[in-house]
Amino acid sequence: MVKKAFFLIVIVVSLFLSCHSDEKHIGLLIYDSDDTYIREVKESIVETSEGGIAIDVVYAENSQQKQNEQIEKFIEQGYDALIVNPVDRTASGVIIDKCKQNDVPLVVFNRELVREDMAKWDKVWYVGSKAEHSGIMAADIMADYWYTHPEADKNNDGVMQLAVIKGETGHQDTELRTEYFIEALLRSGISIDKLHEDTGLWKRNGGYSAMTDFLSYSGDTIEAVFANNDDMALGAVEALMENGYFNGGAFMPVVSIDGTPSGQKALESGYLIGTVFQDAASQGRAIYRIASALAEEVEPTEMLIGYPVTDERYVWIPYRPLPGIW
Repeated sequence: MVKKAFFLIVIVVSLFLSCHSDEKHIGLLIYDSDDTYIREVKESIVETSEGGIAIDVVYAENSQQKQNEQIEKFIEQGYDALIVNPVDRTASGVIIDKCKQNDVPLVVFNRELVREDMAKWDKVWYVGSKAEHSGIMAADIMADYWYTHPEADKNNDGVMQLAVIKGETGHQDTELRTEYFIEALLRSGISIDKLHEDTGLWKRNGGYSAMTDFLSYSGDTIEAVFANNDDMALGAVEALMENGYFNGGAFMPVVSIDGTPSGQKALESGYLIGTVFQDAASQGRAIYRIASALAEEVEPTEMLIGYPVTDERYVWIPYRPLPGIW
């Protein structure tokens, strides 16, 4: 029965995607071109669109003003739906108002909208993953390592001396991943001394800079590192390697989130003790299926999307922990 249902979904989605108007267009607006995870989502959206409605991609280069101008241009050009990864989620109310005034359906991803903004219009959808779940999963990986490796407590004080590299300030994933990571570690019975916390802005060089600063202040008193995403974790690993860690030297447990190909490679190489997989391919498929349905003035049902719908217009793609072998 499960197999039959699955094949039925595939057939329905395939038929829908093939029955499109060649004249329709969907605009894909991304906050920045230099984000590994978002790039994976974009690639999935474009791949899913093959044979369907054309996708045109633009980047705001981290400027909300530029993104607003891009949205206005797409609307003026008569685009049938927009997919937006906003620069600033708190500015999304203006975007929704503009789309509603012009009856251009909107799918937002990765940066969760304020609930009051989502309630403004029934042609606004959100696709993402529950950030709090990723923080808990990352903490579970770190706790498992801590309890199975007593040598991780370098000074034998029974307290984890922790450094945290956060993403973009104000981004809900930054705040929730960090908050739930700390809370889950405490619930596991681990006492924490947070020596350092700084932002790496989701970027590898940001993680490198933050970790370099941490080491200059505290040296080898740091016992564990949590980075809000893989890119920043890999930057932290580079800084650690420059200071004698890994490859036969001292070891530092580093855990992160996203499960990007480069993150998984670092996991396999032993530079990360774990990461939490955020399914970019599934997000991309869900995003395109919703946007193309709205462009065709078809209701995006669970069968059409291929993923559960909650609160009417939210699609949550689950995380999955990827612990290493220690």
